[in-house]
Amino acid sequence: MKVLGIGNAIVDVICKVKESFLSENNLTKSSMKLVDEAEFKKLLSNLKIEETIAGGSVANSIVGLSQFGNTVSFIGKVNDDELGNKYEKSLVNEKVKYCYQKKKGSIPTGTCLILITPDSERTMCTFLGIAGKISDKDIDENAVKNSELIFLEGYLWDEGEPKAAFNKAMNISKKKAMSLSDQFCVERHKKSFFDLVNNKLDITLANEQEILSLIDAKSFNEVISFGKQLGKLLVITRGEKGSIAIQKNEVVECDSQKDLKIVDLTGAGDLFAAGFLHGHINNLSIKESLEKGTEMSSKIIQKIGARLN
Repeated sequence: MKVLGIGNAIVDVICKVKESFLSENNLTKSSMKLVDEAEFKKLLSNLKIEETIAGGSVANSIVGLSQFGNTVSFIGKVNDDELGNKYEKSLVNEKVKYCYQKKKGSIPTGTCLILITPDSERTMCTFLGIAGKISDKDIDENAVKNSELIFLEGYLWDEGEPKAAFNKAMNISKKKAMSLSDQFCVERHKKSFFDLVNNKLDITLANEQEILSLIDAKSFNEVISFGKQLGKLLVITRGEKGSIAIQKNEVVECDSQKDLKIVDLTGAGDLFAAGFLHGHINNLSIKESLEKGTEMSSKIIQKIGARLN
């Protein structure tokens, strides 16, 4: 296997909303909020569903890698229920090897409500369900050992069982990459994330807000300095300002694509990660890998949802 993804197995439920829906429900635009099952159902009760698809940040990236022809697999926890079965089928259809044996349980499969406002921004309300209960027992050791790279998501990190799952996978893997996922995650787990980035990860992917938050930086120049002294590969997306990768003293920049008809920003970071990691595992240069990430993210934001086909 080229890449094994370990992340939240979440079914995405995509809905278009007016700006007023966010303010009426005390939601912060462009952020991710964790909700319980009752709040999730209450929000959904007033909405029309545009699309339902197996998602989760790293799962989206892994599907992108598969579409490039890479051999990939995924570990994520679902219940043996209707949504869990749909989830597994969706991955298998994308030629992703699903390395998790689902079981009947009382906690349902996780779901993410993706609310798209007229400006194409997406605001997420996530009911983690059983996805957030991943433990070290759910990590398939052979799948980790047989992969060139594991790709983890910050969304999944939490004290207790998820942390044990992370540590087990990292301890037996050849190479480790992680996405910081969301500024909310960074603020919530700043000390742990800082330790991971500094001491355990080989590749860190983040957007500008996440990395500024992680190191409490006032300017992007501080991020460049941090990246240089880090000595590992740090990859940052900057929206219209393009993307940048820092490895030791090498700083490589890539422009964003212009004049795009943006429809939905869901999955932009996930597909950027897919493109970049595709380049990395297939020995493209850092510049070529950034360009591949940019190409993928540019395509995905011109359609609804986080899947290219």
